[in-house]
Amino acid sequence: MSILVSNRDARLIFLNRQGLAAAPNRALGKEGLLALIHDLGFVQVDSIQTVERAHQQILFSRNQTYRREHLSTLLEKDGALFEHWTHDASIIPSAFFPYWKHRFARRELVLRERWRKWHGEGFDAAFEETLQRITENGPTMSRDIKVADHKSGGWWNWHPNKTALEYYWHTGKLAIAGRRNFQKVYDLTERVIPAQHYAPEVSEEAFVDWCCRQALTRLGFATHGELAAFFALISPEEAKDWVMAHRDELCEVLIASADGGKPRPSFAFAGFPENLGVLSDPPARIRVLSPSIR
Repeated sequence: MSILVSNRDARLIFLNRQGLAAAPNRALGKEGLLALIHDLGFVQVDSIQTVERAHQQILFSRNQTYRREHLSTLLEKDGALFEHWTHDASIIPSAFFPYWKHRFARRELVLRERWRKWHGEGFDAAFEETLQRITENGPTMSRDIKVADHKSGGWWNWHPNKTALEYYWHTGKLAIAGRRNFQKVYDLTERVIPAQHYAPEVSEEAFVDWCCRQALTRLGFATHGELAAFFALISPEEAKDWVMAHRDELCEVLIASADGGKPRPSFAFAGFPENLGVLSDPPARIRVLSPSIR
C-alpha cells in the first residue's frame, strides 16, 4: 500500500534533508562545512554577484557562522572539494569524483560535434597546444594565453585557447585549481584532485546505483525523474530502470499537493518515514534563499 504524506510533512522532510531545519547559529568549522556540503550533495557556484554569489548565500542560509575562507581552503588547498557540473556549475565533494568520470566519458562522446556546430570548424585548433602549455607550465588562466588578435563577439565567443580550456574541463582532463577575482585557474586534473579520489574507478552499474541512492537519501522521497535531475549525471530512463530493479528496497508514497489537487506518486526507501530519523521544525528565524538555486 502507498503511504500518504501530507503537504506539511513533505515540506518538513525536505527542509530537514536540505539542512534548513537545523539551528543557523550552531558553530561550524572547516570540517563541519565539508560535512554540510557532503550532506547537501553539492552547492551551485555562480559568477553573478548582485547581493552575494549564490554559493555563499546557499551556505550562509544554512549556517550563519560559515566562514568563506574555509570554503577556499577546502577547494584550493585541501582538495576536499572540486568544481564541476551537476545541472549547473557546482562545488562537489572530491570523494564523489570517481562517479564524475562517467560524466566526462559521456560528455566527450557528444561534445566535439556539439561544439563544432556551436563554435564552427576549427574550434579545436588550439587544443593540443593549450594542454601542452599547462602540462609544462602548471596552473593557467584563460587571459594568460589569450590570442592577441581575437575579437570578442560576446559572452560566448571564446578565443581558441579558452575553448580548449573549457572543453578539457568539461571532459575531465583539466580541473579548476582556484579562482582569481572569480576567474578560473586551470591545471591538470591529476594535480588538483587528491590521489585517493582521482584514482578509483567504478562500474557503470555502480555509478547509476550511487546516483539514485545518493539522490533519494538527500531528497527523502522522489520520482524517477527527480532522482535523475538531482546530480544530472544519469537519464530519467536509467533512474526508472533502477527504481524497477530495486522495488524490494523501496516503497510507494503519495505526496499531497499544496492546492488540494491529486497526490503525486513518488518513491522512498523502505522503512519510510521512520528511517529519516527525528524531523525538526525549522527555527523561526528568517532565511534568505537564492532564487531557483538549491
